[in-house]
Amino acid sequence: MRRERIVDVLVVGAGPAGLATAAGLAAAGAGEVEVVDRDQQAGGAARYCAHGGFGRLGLTGPQYAERCVAAAVGAGAVLRTGVTVTGSPDALTLDTTGPRGLERITARAVVLATGARERPRGARLVPGTRPAGVFTTGEVQRAVHGHRQRIGTRAVVVGAEPVSFAALDLLRSAGVEVAALVTEHPHHQAPRGRAAGARLLRGVPLLTDATVAELLGHGRLSGVRLRHRDGRTAHLACDTVVFTGDFVPDHELARHSGVPLDPGTRGPAVDSAFRTAERGVFAVGNVLHAAEPARVVAREGAAASAAVRRYLFDGDWPSASVPLRVTAPLAWIAPNRLTPDEPGDSGDGFTLRTTEFVARPTLVITQDGRTLYRARRRRQAIPNRSLRIPGSWAGRVDARGGAVRIALGTGGG
Repeated sequence: MRRERIVDVLVVGAGPAGLATAAGLAAAGAGEVEVVDRDQQAGGAARYCAHGGFGRLGLTGPQYAERCVAAAVGAGAVLRTGVTVTGSPDALTLDTTGPRGLERITARAVVLATGARERPRGARLVPGTRPAGVFTTGEVQRAVHGHRQRIGTRAVVVGAEPVSFAALDLLRSAGVEVAALVTEHPHHQAPRGRAAGARLLRGVPLLTDATVAELLGHGRLSGVRLRHRDGRTAHLACDTVVFTGDFVPDHELARHSGVPLDPGTRGPAVDSAFRTAERGVFAVGNVLHAAEPARVVAREGAAASAAVRRYLFDGDWPSASVPLRVTAPLAWIAPNRLTPDEPGDSGDGFTLRTTEFVARPTLVITQDGRTLYRARRRRQAIPNRSLRIPGSWAGRVDARGGAVRIALGTGGG
């Protein structure tokens, strides 16, 4: 028999973003704040990241996750794990199943903090056999740190962004030789020192302008076939391959709840107050922009808690918004909606991603042919690395005008 309950705020997802949102709301006396997560343990992906660098104190992932959980619970939020959302009759009502059985929970406000995931081999359409030894970074982290499993002896890492080098370190700590990192881009996308250390100190080659064209082997992976941009192919022997990066938002719940998605991020479309187009539904963290570091999404969670509190107090919700749209080589912008009641500086600004390397790019923002912002950046735009721009131009947007266009080029500034 299904049990029905009412809470003030229901947060879906107990990673750093969801926990920071819940902590802020509970500490401010926002009523009954509940966090649900389908995993048996709260803290998100950070709890499988044994390396340091999390938060201001440089904690390990598990330490950071533990602090996030303690902050939310200590503030008074109710945390329930092993709870899966199975349906959504409407945007503010969720059906769940968990240790208590079937429940229908209705909230005054819902916060979607479901995070992101790496696309696996199947979603990347890599042909070949289906042998053992094929992972994403998250799967390797869970196997090594969560289940103490042995991975293999020789691996290829697909990708050359920061998470790829984290996977390299993890594999080496598990006693796995890394044969190479392979990227479709002409350069790596990690900090220079990070990449140089892998190549010079650890002897791991970086193969650029190359893709994994086929997986080989029966029963167990025996190698990969590479295709270079010029058409050459090569065989690389390995018994393990790790597909890294290529993150996509975990947006299924948002989609089933009727929350409109942004075509660029493929996550819920939100304004700078983390409001979706569905009244009372907020979204925060990497479900909006896959994927930013834990400290960034935790900071978003703290800001989102203030926005949710304002809504609980006054009940106001924007009736219209202006969409933000990017043109190639930009992939997306977040937030991606502007609403008339937002502050002129649009909060914390905006995050963008590009699909190509662009040296000293010029950023141009227009609406209906009118230039709202133009600036030349000193630093190169790098794929899989975020660009941050201020929101000072947002106050010049015509709320009754067309979509705002954001372009990145190499012209003068």
